[in-house]
Amino acid sequence: MTEDNDSGARETLRGQVKWFDATKGFGFVVADQGGPDILLHANVLRNFGQSSVADGAGIELVAQSTKRGMQAVEVLSIEPPEGSVMPAEGLAEEIVDLDDAGPMEPARVKWFDKGKGFGFANVFGKPEDVFIHIEVLRRSGFADLQPGEAVTLRVVDGARGRMAVIVAAWDAALGAGDTE
Repeated sequence: MTEDNDSGARETLRGQVKWFDATKGFGFVVADQGGPDILLHANVLRNFGQSSVADGAGIELVAQSTKRGMQAVEVLSIEPPEGSVMPAEGLAEEIVDLDDAGPMEPARVKWFDKGKGFGFANVFGKPEDVFIHIEVLRRSGFADLQPGEAVTLRVVDGARGRMAVIVAAWDAALGAGDTE
């Protein structure tokens, strides 16, 4: 049986991610204007270029009323959660100074362990790994990363090697070169 996805009018809404579980493949968004929770399926998020989104992140999406309730059909933008500004212990303040960071660079996630709170990515054309801390990930609006996932990174050279200070969806790399 196919689900009737055209049972309601589409509307653009702004809200916050209530929760999202990449393992389950879905989560819910609460619209700023109120109303029922909006189902956010992992496939809709992947179409935006991300495999996860942080709880509390601001989100703009197109939603549609279906027989099963309100569902997101397209993600338009994601903003990191409010108040997520400080790095975790172990990340020195000078490390997160964006003036020291390079431009956005396309990269592929090598591995990321949410439980450990960090992982690594490879920037295309560069041999050294880039360290990604969970707090940088959360500040960037992500909750988790999957091995092989394509992202863009702004990186600084720290005492222990290259470290990401911003993580963005792959699509961000497409426009990054156009602005310079």
